[in-house]
Amino acid sequence: MKSLIVPTSYKEGYAKALEDNPEVARKYIAHTSIGDPLADTLIRDVESLDPRQYQKYIRLGMRGATDTAEFKTAPQSIKKFFEFNEHSPEWLDLQALKPGVKMFHKNTRLILAGMVGGVLVEGFSTNIAKSFFLTGRIMDKGIRRLQQNNRQMLEVFMPHGLLKYNDGWVLSIRIRLIHAKIRFLIEQSDEWDQSELGLPISSANLGFAVASFSARLLYFLDKLGGNITQEERASFMQGWRYSGYLMGVPESILYTNEKEALELNRIARICEPPPSMESIAMASSLINSAPLLAGISEPKNRRELSGYISKISRALIGDKLADALNYDKVSTFGVIWRFKLLNKIERFFSIFSRGNNKTTNMMTALEVSMYEEKGITYGLPDNLYSEKSSKW
Repeated sequence: MKSLIVPTSYKEGYAKALEDNPEVARKYIAHTSIGDPLADTLIRDVESLDPRQYQKYIRLGMRGATDTAEFKTAPQSIKKFFEFNEHSPEWLDLQALKPGVKMFHKNTRLILAGMVGGVLVEGFSTNIAKSFFLTGRIMDKGIRRLQQNNRQMLEVFMPHGLLKYNDGWVLSIRIRLIHAKIRFLIEQSDEWDQSELGLPISSANLGFAVASFSARLLYFLDKLGGNITQEERASFMQGWRYSGYLMGVPESILYTNEKEALELNRIARICEPPPSMESIAMASSLINSAPLLAGISEPKNRRELSGYISKISRALIGDKLADALNYDKVSTFGVIWRFKLLNKIERFFSIFSRGNNKTTNMMTALEVSMYEEKGITYGLPDNLYSEKSSKW
């Protein structure tokens, strides 16, 4: 830690965080310079391969077919990558993930609301927004991006979703490879200043993200009226913990429980610089894309729903951050109360219309998720800029 390099954009916040919790502050800043050695090496090695051959190797690895003759011809970095993923961490208890799965399907609509209006907006208020903004993906293909995120979350919390070779396990590892490829493309460009920002999509970014997807999301669920037991909370945290592990978050910054994740989230947000122009653009794009995700494209209805989502988001993240992200200055008095009431009414009537609340939640999750006709694909971006890249 004596030789800790602090990217210049973090210096002011880091000084404040040191006074609050020096151990977590140092850990967070140290990880701004750490990528993902296994995945980063793999991506560099496969640059010379035909994309179709690369995808064959990855598909075999994702299916556990690592003893086949074809897989044995793969680069050593691909073999090492899947050797790592073949071994589960000692702390993993797949049986203990069941209550978290139950909670997810009991509160799916609230989870989606908390994710879009709270977790993702807060995440984009950090430097990670610069990576996403640079690629243009959330602006150019924002709906597809959100649907892919929802698909991963849904599969992670399907029964047995994180069992080896099942879709939650596969999609978590797929995200790891995509992050490594984007990191590679950004590093190859001249549009990133590492001395100012640290590594693009660093381990600090990802450790913060997983802590937010889990513990911070539970915080927002409480505000929105979620019905969650202590057993379900702990199980939900462990589900995201394992998914984070598969996404390449090193255990040195991967939380162990909800309390630890909340503290990492809190200190990281102190370390981060104030929201940037990229943060404002990303938050705006996210809020305005949400109605399209729900299938609402008529301009008037879309504006009205965006305004309502923005109000809920302001109520969740607080006026200070909402103002920094250039949200409309509106009163949020009663907004959360009204949301909770409408959700209870809808839950009540769903019993008599579409079967039951669990069915309604599942249909909602499916409707906002990305499902490819050919199944899970393993393509990677081949250009830094989304509009120039092949579909993936």
